[in-house]
Amino acid sequence: MDLYTVADAESVVARARSGDEGALEELYRAFEIPVYNLARRICRTTEDAEDVLQETFFEVCRSIGRYREEGSLWGWVRTIAASKALMRLRRNKYRETDELRDEVTGHRREDTALRMDLEAALERLSETSRAVVWLHDVEGYTHEEIAGMMGKTPSFSKSQLARAHHRLRRWLGEEVEI
Repeated sequence: MDLYTVADAESVVARARSGDEGALEELYRAFEIPVYNLARRICRTTEDAEDVLQETFFEVCRSIGRYREEGSLWGWVRTIAASKALMRLRRNKYRETDELRDEVTGHRREDTALRMDLEAALERLSETSRAVVWLHDVEGYTHEEIAGMMGKTPSFSKSQLARAHHRLRRWLGEEVEI
């Protein structure tokens, strides 16, 4: 069952709120793939993405009673998933090691023959930068929303995005001399 096409999504939520395990399973089945894909884009490993998927649906089950039906159900689930993925980044402390690696290797001369596909280029970004790029450019979150999720300022989100775009253009060989 896909809640994107089900006209009675409200009844599934109501059943889930009353503890109907079948309704909770319907929610899981409807959103497991998009939640996993979002988590995979933010987290570096499949194991982390799988953990985020589990943590997200644990939170959905625990918090379904607080869902106010303001906006789409997917928007609510997506916000939980993004938050869980960002918490996983903080817990794993990838950010510090990736930023240190970027500082050390960033001073090396880039190989001009290096051409990467977008997926590989995104993998080279630090966890924080990749999360900001994904949340802003793909998921459509504003800098204010990203800042709130990450516990940072909107200018932090904007600067992360600008630096990430600059690196991606350079790595993909699309940087234009001005």
